[in-house]
Parts: sequence; C-alpha cells; structure tokens
Amino acid sequence: MQIKEVAFSFFIIFTAPQFWSQNPTLNKTGKDNTEARAAHKVLIIPFEPRLYMGEIDRQINLETNLSAKEIRFKFRDGLNDQIYKAFRSAKFGALDLMEDTLKYKKDLTDIYQYLSYDYLKVPDQKNYKPPVREKESKKVEKGQLNVETNSDARFMNARITNPKVMSALSTKYRSDLFIFINQLDIKASGSKDPLYLGPESENRRITVHYTIINSQGKEINSGLVEEEFDPSLNNPKKIVDKHFSRIALTLVERVNKQLSIPSK
Repeated sequence: MQIKEVAFSFFIIFTAPQFWSQNPTLNKTGKDNTEARAAHKVLIIPFEPRLYMGEIDRQINLETNLSAKEIRFKFRDGLNDQIYKAFRSAKFGALDLMEDTLKYKKDLTDIYQYLSYDYLKVPDQKNYKPPVREKESKKVEKGQLNVETNSDARFMNARITNPKVMSALSTKYRSDLFIFINQLDIKASGSKDPLYLGPESENRRITVHYTIINSQGKEINSGLVEEEFDPSLNNPKKIVDKHFSRIALTLVERVNKQLSIPSK
C-alpha cells in the first residue's frame, strides 16, 4: 500500500467517528437538514485557492478595500453557497465543504492531494459524453517536428487518482454525487480566450470549470458554465447573488438531465 493510501485510510478511520457523532440535522442556516426524502445527496468541493483567475480584483479593491485574498475567499465561498442553495431548492440533499472552513480543512487537503487536472475539449451538453485525453498529432515537416494544435474550446477537468477515495467519501458524507469546482475565472471587459477568433466582449465574463462524479467514480457531467455581467459591477456580493446563482441553476439542470438518462 502506498503512503498516500495509508494516510487516507487513517484519515477516514479517525475522522468518521467524529463525523457520525455530530448532529446531522442542522444545515448552513440552522434549518432542518434531514436527508431522508432526498433521492440524491451532493457533496460540493470548492476550487483550490490557486485555481482562481481574477482580472477585476484591482477594480474590486478600489471600490471595496477588500484584499486579493478576501476577494478570492468571497467568490470561493459564494460560489459553493449558491450551488448548495440551488440543489437544496431542487430537493437534493447537499453538503458544502466551505460551510465550515476550519472543520473541513483537513478533509479538503486530503481530497486535493488525490485530484489531478487535465485541460480537455469542452463537451457538448446536448449529447454529453465524458471528455477524454487526446493524443498529440506529431509530424515532421522540412526537418522540423511540428505538433498540431486544436483550436476547440478547453476546460480544466478533474479526475481522482485513487479509486478508493470516492467510496471513502461516499461512506463518510453519505453522498452519491460529488461536484468538483475546478477553477474560477473572472475576466475583464474585452478579455477573451486566445483561441477564440470572434469579437471581444463588452461585458465581463465569469467562467466556472467543473466535474461531477458519482460514488462509483463515474464522471456524469463536466464542462464550463459561463455568465456575463456588467463591467461597472464591482461588488462581490452582488456578483455572487445575481450571477453565481444562475450558474448554480445551470449545474442543477445538467445534473437532472444526466440522472434522467437510463443507465446502460
């Protein structure tokens, strides 16, 4: 058994009793959190702090005096909170690991160490299939080795490097769906993907990279959710309440769509 597997086994053994001994009936707002009638329960895992790109942090700072770290935290916490609320409204059970950053800090650290990321082609949500790694096409031209580039839109996809992690998380948190927020980009007006050849946007753009995996380790949905917003808006709470909430609803819609498809 590898060192990481041993560490994770001890993590589950010693933290699970503490988890089960806590009162499971209180959610983030102190309301009843009974999951008995919920067919599915989602565990919402926030993006790693390093995977945030904010092109408007300076403008937010000038208006609110928030530091870069505070801005990142507000967006990280706010995104998870909106996803939590959207799934609860849709009658899912839900647990947000940003609910108590002190309580779940070690859990997040252990989860992150088993995450790996791939920059893959954005899947078609109308006919969803999990994206796969593509082999680079290499050829020699005039004595030079050329690697063919692909101009298709890409996103940051997450994968678990240890298959035992999903079953362990499912047991500890009584969850069957895991929403990994992989990266958050907030781009300024006129900013665009370097592979995109169309006109520049007059609005700012929020881009959320995500992966949704079930307790068997199967990827049931992944991709990007994007939302444009006014270039004069520099209040993180207003951005979260108005625009992150729409992103969260899109995630709920995509999950419901995949769950409605009969298993093969």
